[in-house]
Amino acid sequence: MPNSVVVLPSRDVFEVNAADTLLEGALRAGLAINYGCSNGNCGLCKARVVRGRAEKIRQQDYVLSDAEKNQGYILLCSHTAAGDMEIEAEVANRPGDIQFQEITARIKTIQPLTDKVWLLHLQTPRTNRLRFLAGQSVALAIDDDSGSYAIASCPCDDRNLQFHVRDIPENAFAQRVFHDLRPGDKVSVYGPAGDFVLRPEASRPLLLLACNSGFAPIKSLVEHAFSLDISEAVHLYWLATVQGGHYMANWCRAWADALDNFHYHELSAASLQEPNPAQVLAQIGADHLDMTQFDIYVAGPTQFVSAARDSLLQRGVAQTQLFSAIV
Repeated sequence: MPNSVVVLPSRDVFEVNAADTLLEGALRAGLAINYGCSNGNCGLCKARVVRGRAEKIRQQDYVLSDAEKNQGYILLCSHTAAGDMEIEAEVANRPGDIQFQEITARIKTIQPLTDKVWLLHLQTPRTNRLRFLAGQSVALAIDDDSGSYAIASCPCDDRNLQFHVRDIPENAFAQRVFHDLRPGDKVSVYGPAGDFVLRPEASRPLLLLACNSGFAPIKSLVEHAFSLDISEAVHLYWLATVQGGHYMANWCRAWADALDNFHYHELSAASLQEPNPAQVLAQIGADHLDMTQFDIYVAGPTQFVSAARDSLLQRGVAQTQLFSAIV
């Protein structure tokens, strides 16, 4: 049976099996707990046992002082819970809580989602993983070619980073992805950046609006919300203004089938070239007469996001409940 761990002072709770470290259990539960190498070398995952007992299951090179040991400090990446326990540790809840990182990752796979959107899957070194919050972005670079991309995967698997890369002729990095790069190639990762993240203090249901590949950061938010096991309803509306724009619709339908509190809706613009956010929001408004009850996340092209924000504000949605990302 897994053991329950309470993190102080945040009062977050996660479960950990005897074969997993406390760090692995926290990350799997969606907690952005402080750590560095995850390999017992840096000491950044140092935490204090407040109640209960930890058991060491991994080797560590980092040496705790006698004073730290006497105060109950351990490394989360080297210990598991020997029973239910409480620990004192830092948890990142806001973008400013996570430091800027530079990581050299390797391409694990590149595969088409459509002929115009490809999945780029990077894998970081085991000892240098990317700390980020769901919904954030990074800069990717190879030689002199670079681009900013939203992370499309969950922080709970911080070694495997996924990106939805569009085929943009004038974007040199995108052209490398579509024509030159191969599995095993190195890609520099810089970040994370952005405040398009879930608010830990919020208790309202979520309304997520993605336009085309704006689905990438929305996907990260959804997977993170699931890892946190939130009880509030999540409503995802995905607008496609290009052919094949709902390129991961099967994933969304599978989420809807598996989760009682997740609801998925596909939207298509009457004019694929000139989507009207007001018309889109009118369709959503038919389902939800009062949008002020939600925290609303909008991601997509600049013009769409700007118009959608203006329309939502006119409908009475407060600035503090409205978050957006340009993708």
